[in-house]
Amino acid sequence: MVGRQADVVVLSNADRNFLESQVRRHKAPRSLSDRCRIVLLCAQGLQSKDVAERLGVDEHTVGKWRRRFVQDGIDGLTDEYRAGRPRTVSDTQVAAVIERTLNTTPKDATHWSIRSMAADSGLSHTTIRRIWAAFGLQPHRSETFKLSPDPLFVDKV
Repeated sequence: MVGRQADVVVLSNADRNFLESQVRRHKAPRSLSDRCRIVLLCAQGLQSKDVAERLGVDEHTVGKWRRRFVQDGIDGLTDEYRAGRPRTVSDTQVAAVIERTLNTTPKDATHWSIRSMAADSGLSHTTIRRIWAAFGLQPHRSETFKLSPDPLFVDKV
């Protein structure tokens, strides 16, 4: 019983040089260097199952990258855009939250809390938490000491 014929991988000198350089590069992403190894072994005429056994990957993985290289060349080895939920918070909203956190204080408190900023900005508290974490904002940690304006402060202390 004969299965489907695998696509034949033919490499130009430029393609071969690029693939070999990516395999040797220390800072190349592991996924890209693995894909380059697969294509190089396929170009030697090895079957998918032999390449998969040699590299410790699945035959379907070898077939996928062989097919994408034959169709799209070097560009086929990069990751494709993955669909997902579009962003709901714009860059201007993020900038407004950061600006408000750094330059203003709420009317009834000394610093912004996540929930007070969420109520004021109209975003969810988890969104505010993510924005603050991404930019390292911690409004509850004041860098300067503020002396109380209370006239009886010295007497109370």
